[in-house]
Amino acid sequence: MPLAQKIIIADDHPLFRTAMQQAVMQLVPDVEIEQAESLPELQKVVEQHSDADLILLDLQMPGAHGYSGLVFLRSHFPEIPVIVVSACEDPSIMCQALDHQASGYISKSSPLDDISEAIRKVLEGDLYLPEVARRHQHQPNQNAMDLAERLASLTPQQFRVLTMMSEGMLNKQIAYDLDVSEATIKAHVTAIFRKLGVRTRTQAVIAVQSLDIEKPDTRIMNG
Repeated sequence: MPLAQKIIIADDHPLFRTAMQQAVMQLVPDVEIEQAESLPELQKVVEQHSDADLILLDLQMPGAHGYSGLVFLRSHFPEIPVIVVSACEDPSIMCQALDHQASGYISKSSPLDDISEAIRKVLEGDLYLPEVARRHQHQPNQNAMDLAERLASLTPQQFRVLTMMSEGMLNKQIAYDLDVSEATIKAHVTAIFRKLGVRTRTQAVIAVQSLDIEKPDTRIMNG
């Protein structure tokens, strides 16, 4: 197993973070682990630890819309490889994660050996996909890729503002939370509209929400 000094685990379930931390520490001795339970918290953690060797990212965290967190990480911290760790076992979702420049994909139901292989390969600079995804015939979604490219053009602060907008927060609330003036937020919103090619808050929110993936339990319930 290649040596890693620091790994960030981003997941909103404390029990899973603990389990993943234990697995990582078995695989990579003496590693430093940082954790985040939401996309806004992950933004802060990765800014403070931009020397991280790897990020293990759940797609379904508070503040994230599917691949939006992955797009943010790859655009602003391209030197840090990201492995998506998700409950979703749909091979098309796995392939789409690599379309959005993830270095690997691990199902949360994976045995420790598979997790170990994924982390090893990615730390060595390779890509990792489960066998079921490697066999899958996949065609990238060009509309999603175009949107991801526009989303990647947002600054970290603009991305924060868009995330808060997608949670239904008003400019005044966003300004208070970010400790800036409302005029500053309005300027950010204007820039977000321009970069995403939209004219309204609703259109901006719909755009970022289009990166959502179907939740596994919903897909199962729907057959």
